[in-house]
Amino acid sequence: MHLLLALLGAVLSSLMVSSEVQPQADFNVQAMAGKWYLIGIATDAQWFVSHRASMKMGTAMITPTADGDLEMSYSSLSPNGSLHPHTEARFNDLVHFDLRMVDVKYDEYALIHSIKTKGKESYVVNKLYGRGVDLSAEVQEKFIQFSLQSSIQPENIVILPKNGTFTSEMFYLK
Repeated sequence: MHLLLALLGAVLSSLMVSSEVQPQADFNVQAMAGKWYLIGIATDAQWFVSHRASMKMGTAMITPTADGDLEMSYSSLSPNGSLHPHTEARFNDLVHFDLRMVDVKYDEYALIHSIKTKGKESYVVNKLYGRGVDLSAEVQEKFIQFSLQSSIQPENIVILPKNGTFTSEMFYLK
């Protein structure tokens, strides 16, 4: 019973922190278009703990749609060098995403905060994207501090090592 109460408290705490996260004012969907590199990731999700040591930088291609949504194709290379397209983030009735563009400098970086809820499981994912593979220490520190404020443990905040050449598989952000 104590474990259940502690888990419930952690979920509610992360949701309260996330509800305080404000999206960037005057967000420009069109300015997000183009290629982005996944520079950093921070999450309290269980899958991350076993994979964080082997993760590397990936790429994303973002295309605005006519109805104001964003299409995003994303992929990375696995530790053995094979292509690993990411398709798990398709939106449907079983998975709910609360996605917020927190801080975007369209020609440099994008700090994105999301809450993924599937069934009774909910977790926070913060991502730092860059237009190039290198971002300033100041921007990286902004990402780290934001993630700590989102109640993510320091060991679950990662600046990803660079990777090789990428291709993409499609999934959608709405």
